[in-house]
Amino acid sequence: MFKGLTAAIVLGIAQPLTSVAADGVEVNHLGVSNTLVRVTGEGKYLILPVQENVDDAKINVIVDGKIAETIYVKLALTKTDYTVPYDLTPYKGHNVVFDVVIPQGRGSVREAKGDVCWRGMTLADTFDTTNREKYRPAFHHTPLYGWMNDPNGMFHKDGKWHLYYQYNPYGSKWQNMTWGHSVSTDLLHWEHKPEAIKPNGLGAVFSGSCVVDKENTAGFGKDAVVALYTSAATSQIQSLASSTDDGTTFDIYPGNPVITLESEARDPKVFWNNETKEWNLSLAHALDHEMLFFTSPDLKNWTLSGNFGKGLGAQDGVWECPDLFELPVEGTGEKKWVLICNINPDGPFGGSGTQYFVGSFDGRTFKADTDKDGNVATKWLDYGKDHYATVSWSDAPSGRRTAIGWMSNWQYAAEVPTLQFRSANTLPREIGLFQGPDGEIYASSAPSPEVDALRGDLVKKAGKISAGKSPRTIALPEANDGICEILLDIEAGKNSVTDLTLANEAGDKVVMTYDANAHTLSFDRTHSGVVDFSQDFPTITVTPTHETSGKISLRIFVDRSSIEVFGDDGRFVMTNLVFPTSPYSTLSVASNGGGARISNLRIYSLRAE
Repeated sequence: MFKGLTAAIVLGIAQPLTSVAADGVEVNHLGVSNTLVRVTGEGKYLILPVQENVDDAKINVIVDGKIAETIYVKLALTKTDYTVPYDLTPYKGHNVVFDVVIPQGRGSVREAKGDVCWRGMTLADTFDTTNREKYRPAFHHTPLYGWMNDPNGMFHKDGKWHLYYQYNPYGSKWQNMTWGHSVSTDLLHWEHKPEAIKPNGLGAVFSGSCVVDKENTAGFGKDAVVALYTSAATSQIQSLASSTDDGTTFDIYPGNPVITLESEARDPKVFWNNETKEWNLSLAHALDHEMLFFTSPDLKNWTLSGNFGKGLGAQDGVWECPDLFELPVEGTGEKKWVLICNINPDGPFGGSGTQYFVGSFDGRTFKADTDKDGNVATKWLDYGKDHYATVSWSDAPSGRRTAIGWMSNWQYAAEVPTLQFRSANTLPREIGLFQGPDGEIYASSAPSPEVDALRGDLVKKAGKISAGKSPRTIALPEANDGICEILLDIEAGKNSVTDLTLANEAGDKVVMTYDANAHTLSFDRTHSGVVDFSQDFPTITVTPTHETSGKISLRIFVDRSSIEVFGDDGRFVMTNLVFPTSPYSTLSVASNGGGARISNLRIYSLRAE
């Protein structure tokens, strides 16, 4: 009667189901949504298959019976888009089990057993980070794999620029916020380091800043690197960590948190105030649309000293990622303080953007300058669509104020047409101050001097070109997928509008238009290539040019998936992503309403990484 059935089944005792797995990996299904993955072999990494259009699985990493950490991964159910590595080396010689909870519903354990992720989990001693992406930038910083957003924690020490960033090591969408880490000697070529600060019991690791404690005020040692960052779980609190190996590894301060508030606040930015001989900290009071200011003698004990911003500037988004510093005003003996306030949404063309205020700071609070009508103007550091979370390096050499931003927009950052990685940083930029024709003081943002080293061959040079209604077309470099730098001066004719068009044979094009009467430069990417991944991507951005002469100078950097336009030494800037189906191969110049003259045209090929 019971032929072919085991005694256990006859007695109604369920037997564990084990999926087919690679050598050294044992998979046991405990129910329709819970699975244990046991590491039984040797290998540096456990390779995890990812499928982007599924929900995150919650994975408790259990080492010798205790939870070491919890991560969230979009484990592949029906197909594998790409894989990510989990580093097993910290647990060598220990028993490691992954307790996986899949949120998607299944009808039975046997159905769950069919998920492709279980067959794809393997042990490996290496993980291939060779670029497989058409649109990975050639000369901008990107993570080797995974998701990146805000740059943070940046400092300069012993000739090295340290860049940390919001990082998800386990997928190319936002999750598992960790501080990734890269180091450069020239702001162009980056060495990828191990993750620096990981989530812990206080939550994920959001944005923050690092300083070099030259006088050992915190007691961690002379020249220790001290990080202040937001720990984000149910609430957001501010935490501290210290490093005595130049920011490679950090010790979490046992007295965390060092700042707590009754409402959401994040992204602490710290600097030493040489006038007051104490530490100053700016903190985004995100939902209250203001910045808070704190003082401290030792980086551990903080006192609230002031606030700024309610009702001022752009207010229809959360305030994030502050920065506060003093700069000289070009051509004057005056100095002013600049307060950077990144905001999302409510950027100048939707989504995220970087606004700033110019004014004074007394060591306790900030006061913005007003215009001739007594108003505080809303000012933007970049009028492109893809410039956010801009902050500066601490201790930059020679008094420089060197900054970098996240080159994307929260409206579509997770949907851009890449998989191996998502997001890049802008080119490094030098922030300055100048007085505009209206008497207002504005911030400039010019390419850092190190960027000149990218130049390869000078492939085109022209003294003067007359631009009329019929376009003049110039070939762009073909090397390295057409990446290049374009420099030119435009002198507009009477009532003229000048178009600069980057195009390819497929019909993709970007049109930049200088309107001399309106004193604006626009950037139209509505037909720039792949634009259909988001309704918010096809757009036209416009920047004021801050001139009255009808003359502008442009410096344009074209990478595989971005264009950065710097005008008049950074007095106006636009940063926009583009995804051409093939590299732009021509530059065309035309002018309507009166002849325009193009002079000092130079086009350089650029060296790829």
